[in-house]
Amino acid sequence: MEMRAIYAECLDRLMEQDKHVVLLDADLAKASGTIKLREKYYGTQIFDCGVAEQNMASIAAGLSSYGFKPWIESFTPFATRRICDQIAISIAYAKQNVKIVGTDPGISAELNGGTHMSMEDIGVLRSIPGIVIFEPVDGVQLRAAMPVLNAYDGCVYIRLFRKQLPDVFGEGYAFDLFKADQLRDGRDLSIFVSGMLTKDVLDAAEALEAEGISCDVWNIHTIKPVDRESVIASARKTGAVLTVENHNVIGGLRSAVLETLAEDRIPVKGVGITDRFGEVGKLPYLKEATGLTKENIIKTAKEAILLK
Repeated sequence: MEMRAIYAECLDRLMEQDKHVVLLDADLAKASGTIKLREKYYGTQIFDCGVAEQNMASIAAGLSSYGFKPWIESFTPFATRRICDQIAISIAYAKQNVKIVGTDPGISAELNGGTHMSMEDIGVLRSIPGIVIFEPVDGVQLRAAMPVLNAYDGCVYIRLFRKQLPDVFGEGYAFDLFKADQLRDGRDLSIFVSGMLTKDVLDAAEALEAEGISCDVWNIHTIKPVDRESVIASARKTGAVLTVENHNVIGGLRSAVLETLAEDRIPVKGVGITDRFGEVGKLPYLKEATGLTKENIIKTAKEAILLK
């Protein structure tokens, strides 16, 4: 299933169980995958705010102050950059319980091009006090996370890839919002990855293993607060670190890991968007253009090991 379909399915279940769970969208219900939910909830638990994300965020804050549990959704740049002040003041500063879903993060906006590609959304929100930032890696994790996110009392930003992603986790997966997941045990290099590039990292780690390089691979699904304990333990074990993310190398996962390891002086290399804007293209082309490929992960991993 597409990630947006799983998100809508889980949201449907949450809304059915609790009439205080409400959804606000900015005329993008079809794009977000929640259009069919309107048949059951429109006018009672679902409200279309039109192309007015700032108003949507403010309404959500108001609903939260009356005991509702609002979810708001839009394309990633409009769910972060456009409403940054409303998130900072009306939601975070006021300690409101609002879940913010930004769809098509980074290069996954594809043909919508640079105006719809938010390479900096994590960086924009990570510096605002009290916000939790979560990026699901597959449908299994998203299904496990949705009720946990809904139960969390506070502001959470969910960075949601809309289309299909290959499964990384299987049945029996135990989700912990504040603990990273170790995907592979290794001794030579720690790789911390978020979101849609996780399968690429696992493929790269397998190729590196064939060359005698053992990788300790971790999925960092919660970028803020980052799981400091796991990051530090893995980095000290291997002595070299690579971060991989569909985001600017400034302000996102790489920055969170660098801040965590600053006192350890462990070398950190990063694969991510190198401080540039996006462009129009399909995902394979965009991954090549921005260096988000298995081949570049392998190359940069070897460079990180040489810094030890």
